Amino acid sequence: MPRPYLQLDVFADRPGVGNPLAVVLDAQGLDDDAMQAIARWTRLPETTFVLPATTPDADYRLRIFSPRHEVPFAGHPSVGTAHAALEAGLAAPHDGLLVQEGAAGNLPLRVEGAGHARTIAVRTPRARQVEIADAADPRLRDALASLPLGALPPALMDGGRRWWLAELRDEAALRSAEPDWDAIAKLATDTGSMGLCVFARSSDPVYYLAVRAFVGAPARFEDAASGAANATLAAWLASQDALPGPDGHYRISQGREVGHDAIIELFVDNAGDVWSGGRVQTVVRGEIAW
Repeated sequence: MPRPYLQLDVFADRPGVGNPLAVVLDAQGLDDDAMQAIARWTRLPETTFVLPATTPDADYRLRIFSPRHEVPFAGHPSVGTAHAALEAGLAAPHDGLLVQEGAAGNLPLRVEGAGHARTIAVRTPRARQVEIADAADPRLRDALASLPLGALPPALMDGGRRWWLAELRDEAALRSAEPDWDAIAKLATDTGSMGLCVFARSSDPVYYLAVRAFVGAPARFEDAASGAANATLAAWLASQDALPGPDGHYRISQGREVGHDAIIELFVDNAGDVWSGGRVQTVVRGEIAW
């Protein structure tokens, strides 16, 4: 049975600069093996599958698969799927909000604006601080050896996925950093984390932080734009009273070093919840026959 199928560019104001996502609408009848096989076939960072909600509070249900396994929560798949559901007429915001049902529970998404200017932000699961470490820690030493560090100490945060976070001295140092992939892979494996997310403050008029996220396991790659990693970073900065923007709002730049140019908008509200979002571009519309 052919099913509506989209490929999107998430956290992008134009095609080709954000994080790609495949969305299969009307995924009823696909079992776990079929969803995993489709996600493996698309070869995109994640593929999502839209299903009817099972609770009256949610507008739709989604499942998220990487090419290797199901993912309980990720930022750019959540934001992109909300965009797809709105475009397909499967959901409409109520008081500016959608509610997404998934493995991480029911999560609200804030929808602002319309058309090309529309932004969508998901309230991410609460992140917690696992530990604060020293750069000389044997687990971190090799991964950080070539990186000029900034003011905040390295920290391990858990927002559904664990990330080591490290502030670098300035944006120039971040842009020119050469990751030690062997060391980052060992760090990820030894600590049950995704790897190392580094950030630096910026004087650019568009964004406040530049960010790079080095995934060490199970594969080794630099993420083009990670809503979840940046939400975890926002929670860490909020806990240290170190948010860069006014009133809890700020923007980050990610992906230039891997041929992208994503902008992610972060907001830490008065309750301490982190919202991660941005614009989405529809690049491919069609059907998938599986």
